[in-house]
Amino acid sequence: MKWTDVQDIAIELAEAHPDADPRYIRFTDLHAWIQALEGFDDSPEKSNERVLEAIQAAWVEEKE
Repeated sequence: MKWTDVQDIAIELAEAHPDADPRYIRFTDLHAWIQALEGFDDSPEKSNERVLEAIQAAWVEEKE
């Protein structure tokens, strides 16, 4: 997965952290959790606030 795979990342995060409320995850933690996902293979520097916001929003939607 790459940073642009927003929906796939959101699904993986929901599975990896079922008890977490994505609305309250700090971006620093979100960034680390994404990098720790199995199958994630992209440079940490390619992330930015817009990408993290999109992933967070997709994760919130996934949980609902």
